[in-house]
Formats: sequence, structure tokens, C-alpha cells
Amino acid sequence: MPEITDKELSPAAKPLWLKAMSAVQMNNLDYAVNLLQAVLKEEPGFLKGRQVLRGCEIQLLGGVAKKKSMFGGGGMSVMKLTSQAKKDPVATLPLIEKELEKDPTSDAANDLLFDTAMKMDLPKTAAFALETIRKHNPQSVKLLHKLAEHYLAQEDPLKASEVYNDIIKQVPNDGPAIKGAKDASARASMKKQRWDENTSMKDLMRDSAANEELEKASRTGLTREQLEMRRDKAIEKYNADANNLAASKELAGLYEQLEDWANAHTFYKWAHSLSNGDVALETKASLMHDHALEAELAALEKALATDPDNAELKAQYDAALKERLAEQVAEAKRRIDQNPTDPQLRYELGSALYKSGDYTGAIPHLQQATRNPHIRTKVLLLLGRTFRAKGMFDLSIKQLTDALADLHAMDGIKKEVLYEKGLIHQEVGDKPAALDAFKQIYEVDYGYRDVAKRVESSYEGD
Repeated sequence: MPEITDKELSPAAKPLWLKAMSAVQMNNLDYAVNLLQAVLKEEPGFLKGRQVLRGCEIQLLGGVAKKKSMFGGGGMSVMKLTSQAKKDPVATLPLIEKELEKDPTSDAANDLLFDTAMKMDLPKTAAFALETIRKHNPQSVKLLHKLAEHYLAQEDPLKASEVYNDIIKQVPNDGPAIKGAKDASARASMKKQRWDENTSMKDLMRDSAANEELEKASRTGLTREQLEMRRDKAIEKYNADANNLAASKELAGLYEQLEDWANAHTFYKWAHSLSNGDVALETKASLMHDHALEAELAALEKALATDPDNAELKAQYDAALKERLAEQVAEAKRRIDQNPTDPQLRYELGSALYKSGDYTGAIPHLQQATRNPHIRTKVLLLLGRTFRAKGMFDLSIKQLTDALADLHAMDGIKKEVLYEKGLIHQEVGDKPAALDAFKQIYEVDYGYRDVAKRVESSYEGD
């Protein structure tokens, strides 16, 4: 049974999938879960649907797994399903999903999902089952070992190495994990150097020499002039063979060291296209692009500071800033499309929309992001600022009050929330409430922003 994408869904499943995605966008998660269960019953190999389903289930439980039973979560129901899965894995898979609906991070149910998916030749689905354990129950090292061994069997030693390293974080003296991490890392390194593609020894030696030269340059801390000389030599090598991955990477790295972000982005992007999808190179290209835009903005901002009445400079700066913000929004939306139930991604999109001035667009994403207890406070703070920007001061104060209810120690985030709340109270003319907020900060941190001035000036008329 093949694993499929949303483009390969059957005519019966596709409308249900579209309805499910719409329900997720509307935050109607219970309805989304029911629809997704139906989609997966029709299309068991639809991995993305299973990922979205799990995200909805975890959100509905507040991200906290239920207390595990003596059988590792799921109890006798999972034990019964285990015997059924041996006889008829296809028919049992929807029943396993119903168990996971009760406890999506159950060790036993996810382990059974892994075994059943493997019987159905769904290796990515199997990996996803144990990745859920890795993320939510990393102390279940036995299952993490099983995941690492699965990645090795699937010829993905890099992921296996990452899993072994996670095991070592939980159990530092886990001998098999320590050995496994080293072996998997070595296999990943060999695969990266294309040993498995029967590349000639001469090519490998040439690539290795180029990498060694780059590392040596990095260690010795070359001057700009020396780096420019190396760059010129690298350009010659690149011009001799533009499809040489090592030459492209070398040139990209030298441009990066020279902080020529635009050219670094160009050559990392080209190297990525030559590498058959190397994620590290893709990340580098994206990072260089960000640096290029930030450098352009910084240069324009500096020039504008020295010549504030220059209308042309101001227009250039505004255009560059608009482009930067638009790219941040587009990237955040792209990531949401890949994982629409992730509250952290919702926060990032809400934040990008807020910075771009789309306050109305930011609100629903920030509201969904409050479901994650780990980021709830900073989400409420930004939500408060968003309502303030729209002139909805009562709603803004409500968000900040809710945030303060979750905060106890007077740390940086609590001071920031109190300060923002004080500003809003002052803006609406409620001076006693504003002063109360500022005083709470003043009592523990005299030097925080301008609270000393605000508090002390209130006594001058007494």
C-alpha cells in the first residue's frame, strides 16, 4: 500500500479532506477529527492527514497526555487490537486511530500503529507514530531505540543519529545509544560524501580536499584580502564546472565569510539544487536571503538617519521594509499550510501579520496560538498589543490581565506585560490603574524603562 499526498486522494476522500482543513482553520477541532478519521479510513496511506489529525487531538487535550495505565497507555483495548492487527492490519488501523483519539501520545497505541503501518508497507507512517513518542514522551527510550533502528533500516542514518542523541539526553550512560549515535553519524557522513552512489575515489578526494581547505581557512581566521583571493580562485573552479557541488558550496561559504549575503544566497541556492534536496543547504540559502534583506534595511536606515528629509531614501526604506515583512508573512503562511495545527506556527504568522500592520488578520491566528501553554503568555501580550492597535482597549486590557494571571515571579515578561497594561490604562485616562501597574515594576526594578520617572512624578503634586 503506497503512502500518498493530498493530490492523490480518491474522489471520495478529497471533499472530506477539504472540509476537514476548513474546520481546522475555523478551529472546529472536534468536527475536524471526525472528518479526518473518515479520510484515513478511506485512504490509510495519507500521511499528512494523519499528522493533521494527531495535531488536532493533542490540541483538544491541551497538549497534555492522559495518565498512562500499567499497560503503557491504552490498556486492555490496545492489547486486544494487537491480536486483531496481526490478522487484519487494514481493518484494525481505524480502530487504533480511535484509541489514539482518547490519548494521542499513548506509548502502547503509537507502538501498535508503528507495527501495523509496517505490515502495510507504510514506513513514513510508522516513523510518524514513534516520532510522536519522541516529541511528547522522550523518556520512553525503548521506543526511541526502535525508531532509530527503523531509520537505519530505511537508509536514513542522519535521522537515526538524531534519535540516538535524544536517547543520550535522557539516559547519558546508555551504551547502545552512544555506539549507535557514532555509527549512524559515520554512515550519514559516508552517505553525504556519496560513497553509496559509487562516486570515483578521485572525485571524493577532490571534494575532501576542498572541504579541508575551507575548514583550514575558517580555523586560521583569514584577513579579508586573503578571503577575497580564495574567492577569486573559487570562482575560477566554479566557472570550469558550474555543476560541481563542492565548488558551489566553497564559493557560497566564502561569500558568507565576506558577508556578501546576496551572492552567498545565490550560490547556496544553486548548491541546494545540485544536492538532491540537502536541507542544510536550503536553510543556509534562506538564512543568507534574510541577511541580505536585513543588511539592505540597515544600510537604508543608517542613510536615512543622516538625511531624514531625503524623500527618495525614505521611499526606498519603506519599500524594502514592506518587502521584508511581506516575505515573513508568506513564509509563515507556507509553514502553516504544512502544519496547520501547530500553535507555535500560528503565533509566528500572527506576529508577522502584526508587524506588517494587518491587525485584523493577526487576531484569529494569535487566538489559536493561546492553546499552547508554553507560549500562552507571550501570545496574550501580542494579542493585547494587537487589540490596542485597533483601538479596542477593553479587549486589550483583558488579554493582559489574563496573561498576568498566569505569571507569578516578577521576571522580564511580567514587567513587559505590566508596562504595556499601564500604557493602555494611561491612554484611556485611567491614571490610578496605570500608576498601579507601574508601581508593581518600580517596587522590584527601579531602572526598568521610565517607570521611576512615571511613579515619582505622580507624587510631585502631593
